[in-house]
Amino acid sequence: MVGASRTILSLSLSSSLFTISKIPHVFPFLRLRKPPCRFHHAFRPLYAAASATTSPTTETNVTDPDQLKHTILLERLRLRHLKDSAKPPQQRPSSVVGVEEESSNRKKSKKLFENFEELGLSEEVMGALQEMNIEVPTEIQCIGIPAVMERKSVVLGSHTGSGKTLAYLLPIVQLMREDEATLGKITKPRRPRTVVLCPTRELSEQVYRVAKSISHHARFRSILVSGGSRIRPQEDSLNNAIDMVVGTPGRILQHIEEGNMVYGDIAYLVLDEADTMFDRGFGPEIRKFLAPLNQRALKENDQGFQTVLVTATMTTAVQKLVDEEFQGIEHLRTSTLHKKIANARHDFIKLSGGEDKLEALLQVLEPSLAKGSKVMVFCNTLNSSRAVDHFLSENQISTVNYHGEVPAEQRVENLKKFKDEEGDCPTLVCTDLAARGLDLDVDHVVMFDFPKNSIDYLHRTGRTARMGAKGKVTSLVSRKDQMLAARIEEAMRNNESLEALTTDNVRRDAARSQITQEKGRSVKQIREVSKQRNTRDKPTSSSSARSTSGRSTGGKTPVRKSNSVSNPRKASSPPEKSSKPKRKILKTVGSRSIAARGKTGSDRRPGKKLSVVGFRGKSSSARAS
Repeated sequence: MVGASRTILSLSLSSSLFTISKIPHVFPFLRLRKPPCRFHHAFRPLYAAASATTSPTTETNVTDPDQLKHTILLERLRLRHLKDSAKPPQQRPSSVVGVEEESSNRKKSKKLFENFEELGLSEEVMGALQEMNIEVPTEIQCIGIPAVMERKSVVLGSHTGSGKTLAYLLPIVQLMREDEATLGKITKPRRPRTVVLCPTRELSEQVYRVAKSISHHARFRSILVSGGSRIRPQEDSLNNAIDMVVGTPGRILQHIEEGNMVYGDIAYLVLDEADTMFDRGFGPEIRKFLAPLNQRALKENDQGFQTVLVTATMTTAVQKLVDEEFQGIEHLRTSTLHKKIANARHDFIKLSGGEDKLEALLQVLEPSLAKGSKVMVFCNTLNSSRAVDHFLSENQISTVNYHGEVPAEQRVENLKKFKDEEGDCPTLVCTDLAARGLDLDVDHVVMFDFPKNSIDYLHRTGRTARMGAKGKVTSLVSRKDQMLAARIEEAMRNNESLEALTTDNVRRDAARSQITQEKGRSVKQIREVSKQRNTRDKPTSSSSARSTSGRSTGGKTPVRKSNSVSNPRKASSPPEKSSKPKRKILKTVGSRSIAARGKTGSDRRPGKKLSVVGFRGKSSSARAS
């Protein structure tokens, strides 16, 4: 019985080993490369547990290397399957949270606030906004107000009509009120705490009106000091207690030189339309105004001053000047800077030259005037502006003028007539003087003369579609301006920046591209000509080689002997006759024939030895004789 039991046990073990050895053939996925992980001895394999329950003798056989190998592989596959099934639900929440955190950070950096209360403005300032019926801040206000509130010196760049005036006036007014509460500062005569510099009288009047509307609730005193007005009333205003001065650089410097205004308490300086100031030559006046402030800031107990620059365009040249004059200033720009206004429609009417430009202008104006729209007509020169004004008045269209030849007081009256809703002057004929700093509600902007650069185009189009309103822009493009107009139109279609596009730059780029194209064509032509020459030179070289080989074998010696016997003086005539149909051979053999002829005559000169032209001349004269 003992022997029989042993044989049965051996057969069962052999059958089990046979089934285990067949597993890789049945399950080919078990033939995987062993991962670099260790097998922990504290973990009992399932196969070992099952074999232990069947018989105690098989537990010793599990230690066989083949059995252990397959059991380890099975357990590793099972563990890997469990890990893979457990990882996704554990890792997905963390990855989603990370994405949400990144998206929330991005939203915070580019967040547009829904109301002004979220910007941290006081109740006094909010009361002024409610009186103006302004509820939702614009992009530049969402970016600029917090930065100014943090007392940073910044450059606020955004397109015209985006609310830049409120973006710096609201926080500065609140900062002045905080200084009164914390530092005990009070208003003093001739000592303003805020100075706002504007390039034109019209812009300074506009900023002054906004400041006055805010002062009704925030309680501060502001005055207007600009050129074109009498200086005595301004002196009387400066002798009173003041908080803010708004004006032009020249007139403010004049009051400082006369002792009507003092630098001592200036804590906030604003340069509105900074690009216009630097472009139109206000740089020396600005430097003269900044010099005492910079010297005062070097003192130990002085708290310095905060600078805010406001601009609708910022070229690279102006940006360099700003960075040099105001070191460490921070640039804040909106996404619409140097780009077309989204709410405005841009039309380009190309004129071939045969049409009457004034008649084309009349056809453009009639539909807008029939709807009761306000229209601005831009011209490049005074003569063009006068011609347009005269033509429209002849066609029963009432207009008002706005250019440099019109006195300042008359310009103010003309603007009032144009703004009046019930007035009879819906058309304003102007130059680029009206393209910057004027807050006008214009429905249609017409460019009778196309501007010379893209910056002027942006400023002109900024007179319409302001603060989210809709507008229309129509340009009459003559033949000389079609290249710049096409480039601007292409940039707006692709939503590209319109910075630094001028007529000269566009023509220069076109000339460069044309030159490169011509160079490419010339290189191709030269290559083709060289190929043709190479193909022509191959048969000539072979023919010359044949002639030299014939001469070496004496093929032409009988002809020369017969001619020399009959007439020895005409020994050189046979090569002349044979040279006419074979001109290319003369280039290789011509020197030899001239040397042969020189033996009979007196033409043995080293200078005429290779003169093929001289040889032809002698042959033609000999033929004529």
